[in-house]
Amino acid sequence: MLDLKNKKIILGSSSPRRKELLSLMDIPFECRVADYDEKFDAHDVPEDTALAMAIGKSEALIKSCEDNDIIITADTIVSIDGIILGKPYDINDAKSMLKKLSGNRHTVTTGVCIADKKHRDYFFACTDVWIKNLDAAEIDYYLSKYSPLDKAGAYGIQEWIGVVGIEKIDGPYFNVMGLPTQMLYEHLSSFIEYES
Repeated sequence: MLDLKNKKIILGSSSPRRKELLSLMDIPFECRVADYDEKFDAHDVPEDTALAMAIGKSEALIKSCEDNDIIITADTIVSIDGIILGKPYDINDAKSMLKKLSGNRHTVTTGVCIADKKHRDYFFACTDVWIKNLDAAEIDYYLSKYSPLDKAGAYGIQEWIGVVGIEKIDGPYFNVMGLPTQMLYEHLSSFIEYES
């Protein structure tokens, strides 16, 4: 069990999946949303992009925090063949993304930043994901029943398409949901010990 040593954890995210995962870690927290423009170039380096986004969100929030606050921010991106796929603009964009992912391996990268008013720690995790060949009916079914527009790469591993479509993964499972929980636990433990 993590000893917070009177620190208050702030999750800089409105993601239901990140909230769920941090709750499963038995870490009490409150949420604040960073006012940060998530712009990137599709040809940028995925690891650099995910880290830059996480750090940018942290810097947007840190100014309004108290001395005992610790902010956790994260950004998850999907890349395939060196091209970053962000969140889809609309259903047609989501369909195009799923067609690209179908029958291929892609990489999910999450950048995480842990920060307080004095220090900052950041890291990233990568998970390779193989999706089976999805036919048009399967893609259309997923798009009609679920909400792909708030997810990088237009899918959630914890949803129908992940359950029936993912053949294997190499790397942390929860990273694909948006938070590499085991790595976060280790980094947060070290951060709190360093600050004490």
